[in-house]
Amino acid sequence: MAVCQRFVFYATCLAATAQYETCGNWDVHKDWNKSWLGGFSTLDLSVMFYNFMFPQTFRGKGVSLLILGLRVFFGVMFFTHALDKMENFEQLSLTFPNILGFGSYMSLMLIIFVEFCCSLFLIAGLMVRITVIPMMIAMAVAFFDVHDGMFPAGELSLIYLIMFIILYITGPGRFSIDFLIDRKIQKARNG
Repeated sequence: MAVCQRFVFYATCLAATAQYETCGNWDVHKDWNKSWLGGFSTLDLSVMFYNFMFPQTFRGKGVSLLILGLRVFFGVMFFTHALDKMENFEQLSLTFPNILGFGSYMSLMLIIFVEFCCSLFLIAGLMVRITVIPMMIAMAVAFFDVHDGMFPAGELSLIYLIMFIILYITGPGRFSIDFLIDRKIQKARNG
């Protein structure tokens, strides 16, 4: 049972780059009490969350420039959809698809929030891995529910979905606010 719990927990933290044993920057005390959550301690969870939020991979300058370009391009493109929806809000609130039973008005409000706020966070590189989760959900719903998984109507939502999955896996890269936050945390811990 403990192995199954560990597998499920690690699967939910798929994007974490390393567990505490392989992270050289963390001082790990092996005698921590691991009685809750299938043997995980608070240190395990904090290290997993840290590795999830601030991945140590994909930090080379070339790769980070590519990630920055993808973040800015797709963030701005996604943001323009929010602006279009805000300009035509009255008309769209009457005709917007009723997604997952929320009603047209609430569905439109949710998608505007995702397209507007999450796009700004994505462009800035702030909490990228958390930010792209609602974006992935929105594009999955758009492709599979609204467009019934059909081409060419759902083509753009599928492209966005694939790009957000890629950004979820790679993380924000070196040229991001997340990287600056990670640097401050590293300096505070080491110095």
